[in-house]
Amino acid sequence: MVERFQRQSALAHLGLAVRAAAVPAKAGVLLSERGFLGQIALRGSGDPAFVAAVEASLGFAPPLEPNRVSERGRVRVLWLGPDEWLVVTSGGREEGLAKKLLEKLQGQVVAVVEVSEARAMIGLAGSRARDLLRHGCSLDLHPRSFGPGRCAQTLLARVPIILDQRDASPSYDIYVHRSMAEYLWGWLEDAAAGYGVAVAEG
Repeated sequence: MVERFQRQSALAHLGLAVRAAAVPAKAGVLLSERGFLGQIALRGSGDPAFVAAVEASLGFAPPLEPNRVSERGRVRVLWLGPDEWLVVTSGGREEGLAKKLLEKLQGQVVAVVEVSEARAMIGLAGSRARDLLRHGCSLDLHPRSFGPGRCAQTLLARVPIILDQRDASPSYDIYVHRSMAEYLWGWLEDAAAGYGVAVAEG
């Protein structure tokens, strides 16, 4: 685990904070970097004992239906596969949360790994956010098919991502490996140019 004082945003060199401080023009797309959130990779059977242990740790059960998200307070859990979830929390809480999960899941065949440094997170919002995603993503993003509380592992501009729709406005969180974050940010800005794009605070 990286020492907290050594952590650096994957997009720090782009000066996004300065751009966000400026008064944004009217834009159909808002981009932000949502840095330093805690991320925990969770693997397990999904059986009743597993679900009960996770619920005892988090205060709510993990989603069992494919591509769904569960949330309570500052913790969000994304379904990534039949035996795989991503637990997302506010920065600084991931270590304690991972420890609690391991304690409650003791005796079960599981994996609990803190992966906060593995992925960057880009926030995407605005009236044209869905249109922007359609430029580079093959998912059916119509609200009837993909709405709030849905997530998916997919490709965006040929980059593997996790897409999580936060609300119906629409706004999304895009999880991307740190090594690809700058490329994807640049692609998003370029693809959004026709809609008007502004940088917002994360």
